[in-house]
Amino acid sequence: MSTTGTTGHEAACPGGARQARETTDRLLRAATRSGAHLIAEAALLVQGWAVLADPIAGAVYSTPAAAAADGVHAAADPHEHPYCLQRPAAGAVLVLAPGPTVPPELAARVATTTAALLDVRGQRAAELRGEQMRLHTTLVRLLLAGHTTAVADTLGGNRLTHATVYRLTGADVPTAHQVLWRAVRPSLAPHADACTLLGRLDGELVVAELHRGGDDGRVLRLVSRVSERHHLLAGMAGPLPLAEMPTAHSDAAAARHSATADRRIVPADAVGTSRLTPLLPTAPYARWAGAVLRPLTAAHQHLLLVWLRTGSKPRAAAALGLSAGTVRARIRELSRLLRADLEDATVQAHLLLALRAPAPADDADADADSENENGPERLETLPTGLLDTDAARSWARGLVGGLEPHLRIALTCWLDHHARTAPAAAELHVHRTTLANWLTQCAEHLAQNLGDATVRAEVHLALRATRTGPDDPAALPRRGGRTYRRL
Repeated sequence: MSTTGTTGHEAACPGGARQARETTDRLLRAATRSGAHLIAEAALLVQGWAVLADPIAGAVYSTPAAAAADGVHAAADPHEHPYCLQRPAAGAVLVLAPGPTVPPELAARVATTTAALLDVRGQRAAELRGEQMRLHTTLVRLLLAGHTTAVADTLGGNRLTHATVYRLTGADVPTAHQVLWRAVRPSLAPHADACTLLGRLDGELVVAELHRGGDDGRVLRLVSRVSERHHLLAGMAGPLPLAEMPTAHSDAAAARHSATADRRIVPADAVGTSRLTPLLPTAPYARWAGAVLRPLTAAHQHLLLVWLRTGSKPRAAAALGLSAGTVRARIRELSRLLRADLEDATVQAHLLLALRAPAPADDADADADSENENGPERLETLPTGLLDTDAARSWARGLVGGLEPHLRIALTCWLDHHARTAPAAAELHVHRTTLANWLTQCAEHLAQNLGDATVRAEVHLALRATRTGPDDPAALPRRGGRTYRRL
C-alpha cells in the first residue's frame, strides 16, 4: 500500500521518487536564472532537444540552437512529429524531443514541470509588464518631444544613432501590443547595439527601433506577422537620424493611410513613388519645382507632404501631433505664400508633383532666378514640355485609357470633390450607391487603390493629360429611370 502523495510505482521504487525530486530541483534552480537556462536544463534531462516556440516570434528559446526550426515546425504541425512532447506554456508551445533511451515517464515529467515553471515565470513577467510598458510609452513621448539626447544617454549614449518607426492601428491593438511585447522581448539594457521601444499613444501602437543606422529586419518581420494575425494596418518610416524621430513618426502615419488588407504594412518611401516622375525631363522638372517651392521652408514642405499623402487635414494633424485647427491655419498661410488655392484638386496634384521633384542643380537655380524676373512659376498650370511629352502621354493612356465615358466623367467629378462621394453624386445627379459602384469599376479597371491619396493625385493628372473633351457632368450619358435622372 502506498503512502499519501506517493504513487505505487514510486513506493516500490524509492530510487524513482528520488530521481523525480532531483529532476524537479534541477528545473527549479534553472528557472530561477532565466527561461533560456530552464529550456537548456530540460533538453539535458531528456537527452535530446527542447524549444519554446511562439506563433509570432518563432523560437523563443532553443537548446541546441540548431533545433529551433524543428521545434517551430513541430509546434505548427504536431501530427507530423509524433515523437515530440508538446505542452502549452506562457502563451507559447514547449516542444521536447527526448532521446531514445529516456523513459517516457521521465520525459513527460520534465515536459509538465518545465511548462508549469514557464507559466510561473510568465505570470511574474506579466505583473511587471504594465510598469515596463508605461516606461516605454514615456520614452517614446520624450523622443517625439525632442529629448533625444536624454533618451539616448539613458539607453546607451552615442551608440544609438538612428530610429525606424512603425505605427499600427486596428480594433485589436491591445492584444497585438501584448503579443508583440512577448515576441520582441524588449530590453532597456544600456550600451546595447539596438533597443526596441513599444508604446501606446492615442489608441495606436508605436514601435520605435533604435539602432546604429541599420537593422537586421527582425522587428519588421514581427510587426508584419502581428499585423496579419490581428488585422492591423501599419506604416513604417526610417531609418532616420534619432533627432528626426518626429519626422519619422509623422511619415509612418502618412504611409499607414496607404495600407490595405492586401498590403498591411507600407514603408514611407513607397508612398508617393510613381511611374510618372522618372518620365519627366529632369532639368525643367527640377527647375519648375524649385521655383514653385522657393517660399517654403523644409518644415512647410513636410507638412504639405503629410497632408497630401494622408488626404485630409484631420489625418495630417493626427500624423503630425498637431490640432486640426493648427494644420488648417498653417495650410491657409502656405496658400498665401504660394499664391494658390490649395483646396483645388488640380493644384494639390501639381503640388505633390513638385514635392516629389529632385533637388535642382546650381545651374537650374540660376535659370529659375532668370525666369522669375519675367514672372514666378505658378501651381495652377504646369510649364510647357513637362506633361505634354510622348512619354508622359503614353503613361497617362496606359493608366486611364479604356475607361468608359460615364466612368471617366464620374471619376473626374469625384476627384474634383476630393474623393467625397455625396457632393460628387449630387453634381452628377446619380445616387450615391450608383457612384460607389462606378468607382469600384474604375478601381478594378485601373488596378489602383483609389483610397490612396497619392494614387488619386496621379489619376487626376492622367485624366487631364488624356482629356479630349470637358469631362463635364452635363455630358454624362443618361439611361433614364429613378437613378439616372435627366438634366
